[in-house]
Amino acid sequence: MQIYSECVRPIVQCAFLGAKVTCFAYGQTGSGKTYTMNGDPQSKTAGMYILGAQDIFDLKERQEFRHLTVAMSFYEIYCGKLFDLLNNRETLQAREDAKQNVNIIGLTEKKIGNVGSFMQVIEQGSAVRITSQNSTNADSSRSHAIMQISLLDGKKLFGKISFIDLAGCERGADTIDQSKQTRIDGAEINKSLLALKECIRALDCGKAHTPFRGSKLTMVLKDSFTGFCRTLMIGNISPNSSSCENTLNTLRYADRVKELKKSGPNEVVSKEDQ
Repeated sequence: MQIYSECVRPIVQCAFLGAKVTCFAYGQTGSGKTYTMNGDPQSKTAGMYILGAQDIFDLKERQEFRHLTVAMSFYEIYCGKLFDLLNNRETLQAREDAKQNVNIIGLTEKKIGNVGSFMQVIEQGSAVRITSQNSTNADSSRSHAIMQISLLDGKKLFGKISFIDLAGCERGADTIDQSKQTRIDGAEINKSLLALKECIRALDCGKAHTPFRGSKLTMVLKDSFTGFCRTLMIGNISPNSSSCENTLNTLRYADRVKELKKSGPNEVVSKEDQ
């Protein structure tokens, strides 16, 4: 709750000023990213999804925002492909238009009017997300899950909020005794996370070209790092002594993100979650 109040709530509020905001959880598999984002329905512990939805509908009750419509979509990126979690995992295509904006063709978008309907959509999508067992987690997320909330003024996009539960990063040494498919999944996950890091490095160095096309993940995250945006990284780490190397890698990744402070309307902030 403290992380949400200090870090996530301010960027949710920015979406009602017309910004495109993103909160993503990064860390090794089994470090609690899905728990951070989704909470635990059994213990009634709220995660970033529910806390964000509560604030969204509270803000929408204000007179100046009552004309806005709230719509949400939920999809995953698995092995370099996009799948709609609200439409039987139908394959989606990411395309750039003439203005270099990335559009996801065929993505289901559902209009929601309260937190209850929001939770139903989350449960529907989470139930079909790809998971599998690996050496550190019996129910590991093997895909990047992206939940987007659009604030619509008529048919025009007013603001956008994205919550992203990234798949767990893994060392090659941790996958030696696993199945071939698990090793392929891990390699694809690490490749996309490396592409994200390269985009952050390019932005920080002020390079003329940012390699957003390096992976499907960076393509769909393009508007999280360009234009009027706010982006927050939550770094999840494990207290287990055997996870020291993974913990250091996560902290280094978070430190790299934290260094990205461009002048102008862009802002990227980082919060380590222990």
